[in-house]
Amino acid sequence: MPKTTPTWLRHHPDAKASGTERRISFGADYNPEQWPREVWDEDIRLMQRANVDVVSIAIFSWARLQPAQDQWDFEWLDDVMDMLAEAGIGADLATATASPPAWLSTQHPEILPVTEDGTILSPGGRQHWRPTSPVFREHALTLVRTLAERYKNHPALVAWHVNNELGCHNLYDYSDDAAVAFRIWLRERYGTVEELNRAWSTDFWSQRYQAFEQILPPRRAASFPNPTQQLDFHRFSSDALKQHFIAERDVLRSITPDVPVTTNFMVVGETKGMNFADWADELDFVANDHYRLPIEHSRDELSFSAAVTSSLARGNPWFLMEHSTSAVNWQPINRPKRPGELERDSLAHVAHGADAVCYFQWRQSAGGAEKYHSAMVPHAGEDSRVYRNVVGLGQTLRQLDDVAGSHRKPAQVAVLMDWESWWASELDSHPSAELRYRPEVFAWWLALLDAGVRADVVQAHQDFSHYDVVLAPVLHMVPAELKERLESYVHSGGHLITTYFSGTVDQDDRVWLGGYPGALRELLGIRVEEFAPLLSDETVALDDGSTGRLWSEPIEILNDVHVLRKYASGDLAGQPAVTRRKAGAGTAAYVSTQLDAVGRVSLLADLLDGTDVVPEIPEPLRGRAEFVRRIGENGEFLFVINRSDDPLDLSAVAGRAMIGLDNSRRLAARGVAVLRVDTHSRGIPPTERT
Repeated sequence: MPKTTPTWLRHHPDAKASGTERRISFGADYNPEQWPREVWDEDIRLMQRANVDVVSIAIFSWARLQPAQDQWDFEWLDDVMDMLAEAGIGADLATATASPPAWLSTQHPEILPVTEDGTILSPGGRQHWRPTSPVFREHALTLVRTLAERYKNHPALVAWHVNNELGCHNLYDYSDDAAVAFRIWLRERYGTVEELNRAWSTDFWSQRYQAFEQILPPRRAASFPNPTQQLDFHRFSSDALKQHFIAERDVLRSITPDVPVTTNFMVVGETKGMNFADWADELDFVANDHYRLPIEHSRDELSFSAAVTSSLARGNPWFLMEHSTSAVNWQPINRPKRPGELERDSLAHVAHGADAVCYFQWRQSAGGAEKYHSAMVPHAGEDSRVYRNVVGLGQTLRQLDDVAGSHRKPAQVAVLMDWESWWASELDSHPSAELRYRPEVFAWWLALLDAGVRADVVQAHQDFSHYDVVLAPVLHMVPAELKERLESYVHSGGHLITTYFSGTVDQDDRVWLGGYPGALRELLGIRVEEFAPLLSDETVALDDGSTGRLWSEPIEILNDVHVLRKYASGDLAGQPAVTRRKAGAGTAAYVSTQLDAVGRVSLLADLLDGTDVVPEIPEPLRGRAEFVRRIGENGEFLFVINRSDDPLDLSAVAGRAMIGLDNSRRLAARGVAVLRVDTHSRGIPPTERT
């Protein structure tokens, strides 16, 4: 058992407690079964040198643990667990159900997933199993139960790691098992086939059903499948994987009630299939995998994803289960990280609430599909730049142990995120196939950052009433309950900013009639008769000199509405492009096009004027630095993240430096400084936050 209990474990009410010292945990996925026994002793030595205190093990070990249905081999794992315990390193023990062994898929090919066009996916990769297969479920839970019984009292065990990256490769299964489970799910959601027919608008194209048994998953069809059927299949597929997690979790809780259970989310880029906002409360602590993407603003995308993860964790510390020390193996061109980026990327996650920093993986594989994926110990061994940086980061994290257990300090502005709007807005047969939900949400979060404004991400079902400003881009799906909460928020003094293609449909993907933006029409005081999407190479000018692309709308003013921007070119020249209406004690603003970066920042300056929101980043640092604040029992901590490739002068930033600053208070290119801020506040308990 580790000498201390990590703070990410203490938030589980029944978690083991072996100490009181706070700690930012450090570690990796550990796959000793890939290596000869003599390498393991070196692994432990190098882990201790790097201050590693937790590793995730046995993630893809089912074939080693159970070579045949009636045969088990735990000797090697017993040795690894004992070695970890002796070294004071905790084991986040995986249930090993991520990829079934060859004997199982050979004996039971009916566990294999089926694509929308009927192709059966073969073994040979990973995650070759159906989430709704009763045969797979039975064998998986037998493995889980066997592992839990064997290691329930082992001193190395600190957490359970269910499966791995659920839904990464088997999210959408169109098999007969899925069809049966989908019908059960639909019956529970709608109760009667008549209600389903109403919700799905099945009188269109003669799709009306007389019985649930007639319904199939949205397999490849002659034309567009029913959009609400597609939406419900998104919901069902996310629920099916969530229910698999719950099934494994409940077995573990029945045997080891004092050991917390998690699984690793994938909050990164446009990974949208699993509704993590719906899953998060089922975990004892939130864990996430994040990898830098080869996109513009990739460093900022990391921070945005970390902010999303913090929202899922409801302010509690969370676990960064995987990221990379350097290059990955799955991008078209896999470039190594630049000097300083290993530490910068890790500390950016810590800034947003991570109390554990872990990598894939500990030792870089000599063979297999991920042999060119970087690790804490690379092919070059310990005499390498990467391992030296790993050791340095382990030392840095020890200097930040006072931060452990704190949470992100609430901001004045919230960016609203909604998984179901994400799904629904990107369905087919829409005004524009080029609309992408997450990049638009990220772009507004980035505009706030460039304007010097710190922002939280809040899920649509969470309470946003205490924020001064709520920014809700492409809030396409607005059920009646959310409509009422948004109206109450504004009338009570809040300031809402939303954009094109918002408020358009209800929870059944049925249009709010009477004109767009539908559910938000009266609150915004505007009406749009039809959308006017733009062609790929088409733009429109606005009267402030900014540019819009992707979308435009002819806005009709219904009542006392202030026009902030007008179109200056195209068919809509002279007509409103951005509006704002006073409603009760608050305001509601609407942006009818996809603004460029300069246009967003400029507009935000106008929209934030008259609110209580004050930029926190000094003007000389705006666009170059990110400020993130954590607050807890040990006070307040300001993380300053250098977004640029040049040093920054932080002499005007108050606080006592813990890491990152030299005597002249210069922050290195791609660096992170952490400052202890003098404050009498002891923080806000996470249970009182959304």
